[in-house]
Amino acid sequence: MKVLVLYYSKGGNTKKLAQAVLEGVNSVEDVQGVLRNTKEVTKEDFLEAGGVIAGSPVYFGTMAAQLKAVLDSFISTRIKMEGKVGAAFATSGDPTGGKETTMMTILQAFLIYGMVITGDPLSATGHYGVACAGMPDEKTLGNAIKLGKRVAQLSLQLSA
Repeated sequence: MKVLVLYYSKGGNTKKLAQAVLEGVNSVEDVQGVLRNTKEVTKEDFLEAGGVIAGSPVYFGTMAAQLKAVLDSFISTRIKMEGKVGAAFATSGDPTGGKETTMMTILQAFLIYGMVITGDPLSATGHYGVACAGMPDEKTLGNAIKLGKRVAQLSLQLSA
């Protein structure tokens, strides 16, 4: 089973968070994490994944246009994404910079794809996903690992 960690990162903070999410995915036996940025992801990556965890910096309280463009261009895969797991993460430049609204835009897109969405586990924050302002600290990276692990486990359970 594959789980796709899809992200757009301009300054590197979202990429760093994506790498921690990937670590969590890869910690689950029988699951292979696939890390792709928005420039390199393919429809095949999307379709082969039992789960997708997407991340973006905050741009005006929503996901970056580069991530939205990928989700828009892959809409033809919608029927094949139904029942797969979707989750989100975000970074911003400010503590009140719209991270939750950004994650909600990603999760809304996954709902339209027919995916089963999840937030991070209660052992992390138990909210919409993982987020941070600026460079992710050790606690945030730990929560990202937990999110990746959660999605990998749920993807296995749903595919059984």
